[in-house]
Amino acid sequence: MVVGSDMKLMIIGIARLAAALMAVLLIPSGCSGQTYALDSTKGLIPRDVRVEAVAYLGRKAIRVMPATAADAELVAPKNREGGGIAVLAGTTFHNGTIEVDLAGKPRGGAPAGARGFVGVAFRVAADPTGYEAFYIRPTNGRADDQLRRNHSTQYISMPEYDWSRLRNDAPGQYESYVDLAPGEWTKIKVEVSGVKARLYVNDAPQPVLVVNDLKHGDSQGSVALWIGLGTEGYFSNLRVSNRPAQ
Repeated sequence: MVVGSDMKLMIIGIARLAAALMAVLLIPSGCSGQTYALDSTKGLIPRDVRVEAVAYLGRKAIRVMPATAADAELVAPKNREGGGIAVLAGTTFHNGTIEVDLAGKPRGGAPAGARGFVGVAFRVAADPTGYEAFYIRPTNGRADDQLRRNHSTQYISMPEYDWSRLRNDAPGQYESYVDLAPGEWTKIKVEVSGVKARLYVNDAPQPVLVVNDLKHGDSQGSVALWIGLGTEGYFSNLRVSNRPAQ
């Protein structure tokens, strides 16, 4: 009987130890993360866009479209080149990573220059016209024109630094090439630390775009889904992880 009691206590002790170790392993070191399935519009605050829950290429997703059929009416004049956003209510992001699956293509009836601009905005200010963003231009990725290929990814800082100002002030510094296909799911990851940020595409070990001078400085704010003019965008599987600056 004594042996049986000792064995029972030992088994209980092992079980408790295993549970404690599992709890420790499930806590990221210095990092807190939140996953958003993006299978519902709940918690999304659209600005100059309309959102709806849909099924796209075999998965549940959020479709983001211009608020009106006419792109000239899409956004306020001071934010016209920035496109529109759908803010995730309650998010606060400073440093860390943002990962999301997205797909973009020119919407029906879009101007000939539409490229299917789709991406993610971060550190969105209380006035949501102010934010940082990375996005991709899917129709540029496999264009026959090399110059267009070089413009496949883009960083912007709205409202002061839209793509055209950055391209004019520092050609090639805030955009780069990556292989893309319009309308296909593409995974992007944004890493942010202080005034530096990096964009990764499709689990590549190296970033496709490096920014060392975020124009809003070392700020913080919300996370948002982003589309540019003339775009039909889809988003799924968003994960936001905050961590201290390195």
